Amino acid sequence: MLPKCLVLLVFPGLACADPVQPRFQGVDIAPHVYDGGWEHFVGGGVAAFDCDGDSRPELYAAGGSNPATLFRNRSNDRVVFAKDTPDVLAITGVTGAYPLDIDGDGLLDLAVLRVGEDRLLRGLGGCDFAPFEGALGFTSSDRWTTAFSATWESGASLPTLAFGTYVDRTNPDGPFRACDATLLYRPDGDRYGPPQALEPGFCALSMLFTDWNRSGVADLRVSNDRHYYVRGGQEQMWKMDDTPRLYTEDEGWRTYALWGMGIASRDLTGDGFPEVYLTSMGDQKFQVFDPGTGGPTWRDATYERGTTAHRPHVGGDGRPSTGWHAAFGDVNNDGRDDIFVAKGNVEQMPDAAMDDPNSLLIQTEDGRFVEMSVEASVASMARSRGAALADFDNDGRLDLAVVNRRATLEVWENVTEGGNWLLVEVSGSGVNTGAVGAVIELRTADRVQTREITVGGGHAGGHAGLQHFGLGSAAEAELRVIWPDGDTTPWQDVPTNKVFGVAQ
Repeated sequence: MLPKCLVLLVFPGLACADPVQPRFQGVDIAPHVYDGGWEHFVGGGVAAFDCDGDSRPELYAAGGSNPATLFRNRSNDRVVFAKDTPDVLAITGVTGAYPLDIDGDGLLDLAVLRVGEDRLLRGLGGCDFAPFEGALGFTSSDRWTTAFSATWESGASLPTLAFGTYVDRTNPDGPFRACDATLLYRPDGDRYGPPQALEPGFCALSMLFTDWNRSGVADLRVSNDRHYYVRGGQEQMWKMDDTPRLYTEDEGWRTYALWGMGIASRDLTGDGFPEVYLTSMGDQKFQVFDPGTGGPTWRDATYERGTTAHRPHVGGDGRPSTGWHAAFGDVNNDGRDDIFVAKGNVEQMPDAAMDDPNSLLIQTEDGRFVEMSVEASVASMARSRGAALADFDNDGRLDLAVVNRRATLEVWENVTEGGNWLLVEVSGSGVNTGAVGAVIELRTADRVQTREITVGGGHAGGHAGLQHFGLGSAAEAELRVIWPDGDTTPWQDVPTNKVFGVAQ
């Protein structure tokens, strides 16, 4: 039997139902611009997280040479943000930030990436923060940090932190072939010692700890920028043994190189293992996981799925696109994850498109994707960098914020009609309060959606908080959580169009 919707290839007179048209509307927001010299051509991330306890995410946007800005979420019947930045957050040199609860006190902290010394800031509640100072033993030198990820290794009282550094600015022979090393901070008891350098480093712009084979151990995937490593480099997957090492081709890792900017990870095939979407300059890759090799093998399905997004789809500029932040999410609540890609020229690269609109790739019934950013009103021509695809007002629809280089931050409210949904709040026990590494499984009559809770990926920023699931027409659903230690909750009925909490 031919797959659904592919019948039209044989019988052109037939067609499958068009996907639900997503619709967004712009939100007025105080100006904020990511700016700066060549050290801020990359970066420009945004962290989306609840720092005042009302379950609605704030936005902390990198500013580069401008101060970083915290936008407090004042949403009610509509999406509203207001600038309200404490001095400790209003710092310059920020390339991005990721929220996570480092000290296990139930309040989200921030890992702040900078051109300069990176910072770990402790959440105090009420969107107040303070440096951890020497309490954790964390030290940072003057680096150019552009990527981050974190995980909790078995038995650890603190998370393992990975900082991806870019070009070594002190190298007199640079910037080409001057890529810096990834820095790995593994806790020793309740403190961090000096970082371990994971070498070779190939100018990381995104990284993600992920339990890709559901083994209970997260390995570190790194996406690297060949613009500066030029040759001899590649994408990387570090196996997190006592002494981390790179996976090899003999183990299933497929060697390839690209101008890597961002990583998104989500199970789209329904087999429980994550696919990946990788952004770059000139080529956006969608890769499907192959469980048959027993190793970390992803196979390219970019053209098969219609996810190339390699040239601007509107505006008339036919040069290659430059992709940055990527995120999976069901923006039209039809039960199928879509893909958002923030795009924009690095600065004035003549071989790449200058008029380079963001992409919103909507998944159809047959698993292919169609471009709908123009129809959805999010095809900005600004030089976009980091983004947050999250529900800002808890109405069950994923909203969008995008940080732009030398242009103001943009926010859009999702006003798409129809489709059931669920927002899931997952609380872990012990020090890992966010249950990082847990897997959510949501089952409806026709599919199971699988979601790993991670910290990292994207481009220079991430989201922590409620997990959004689109359900389409399904009025009933069941959910279970596989916790990081392997314990599993029983399947339980969950309400639709609600916020539902699960605690370990």
